[in-house]
Amino acid sequence: MKFVDEAYIDVSAGDGGAGCVSFRHEKYKEFGGPNGGDGGRGGHVFAVADPNLNTLVDFRFSRRHDAKRGEHGMGSDMFGAAGDDITLKMPVGTIITDAETGEVLFELLTPGEVITIAKGGDGGFGNLRFKSAINRAPRQKTPGWPGEKRNLKLELKVLADVGLLGMPNAGKSTLITAISNARPRIADYPFTTLHPNLGVVRVGPEQSFVVADLPGLIEGASEGAGLGHLFLRHLQRTRLLLHVIDMAPFDESVDTVAQAKAIVNELKKYDAELYNKPRWLVLNKLDMVPLDQRAALVKDFVKRLKFKGPVFEISALTREGCESLIKTIYQHVKAQQKAEQTPEVVDPRFVVAPE
Repeated sequence: MKFVDEAYIDVSAGDGGAGCVSFRHEKYKEFGGPNGGDGGRGGHVFAVADPNLNTLVDFRFSRRHDAKRGEHGMGSDMFGAAGDDITLKMPVGTIITDAETGEVLFELLTPGEVITIAKGGDGGFGNLRFKSAINRAPRQKTPGWPGEKRNLKLELKVLADVGLLGMPNAGKSTLITAISNARPRIADYPFTTLHPNLGVVRVGPEQSFVVADLPGLIEGASEGAGLGHLFLRHLQRTRLLLHVIDMAPFDESVDTVAQAKAIVNELKKYDAELYNKPRWLVLNKLDMVPLDQRAALVKDFVKRLKFKGPVFEISALTREGCESLIKTIYQHVKAQQKAEQTPEVVDPRFVVAPE
């Protein structure tokens, strides 16, 4: 399925039905009185967060979404039927903004969450509503209210705990294949990955976290070079960034330290908050480096990069070092999840005193 993370749609809720002016006509009932019913309300437009979807491709080719209008009121006290509602299924992590003003209206962050993005108009009143002791034969009625109409921009930000970033061909897709159930395309040419891939990493029973593999970043990505700038927004909701480095590049003249610094600078240019996220260094493809040279190579790299955070030495292809990496990641993610939760307020009356 094609990955689409941006779409524009026009939604319009249904108009309310008009009220009816009608009088009771029956044999031997000379003044039957009013019996015009109210109009029905227009249909609403709902959006629901569907955990089974991971792209907005359905909205790229169907732009207009109109709910049905309410039926008009009728005689004999008959009220109009309400218009049919429509429900739009969207992936979890979708941000809905007003395309004209740029104001963020809704965010779908919880699976199964339902929001009303356009409210249907209320039905008009029939003349039955206007009768009184003074006015016994009212001829007033009100038209239905118009439904809301909106021009919306849908933007998908992938919800993942951990984001992988690095140069093209650093081994990000091989790593996500090694540690999770994701199966992205892997090849020996740059930009094999063209859109984000999500993988669930299972550490143990009821212990898991989500990893996002993004297309490789190159220098100038924040200005639009390569593909990475299109997907940098997907890293904004992650709790941890893994900077994957290719320690055995095909071209030996390539300066891996300069490349790593260039990617960090791109993050800083794109978003300061993204730059300040916890970032760990993952040195990949060490299986291609002779054992007696590994320690010196890693020490020299970290020293030249002036990196102060955690450093992991792995080989995604042979799975070497992956087990300890995912366990450390899980502990970090779990600690952050606990820190984000609001502390549970315990009623002091029910606290069990220590014996």
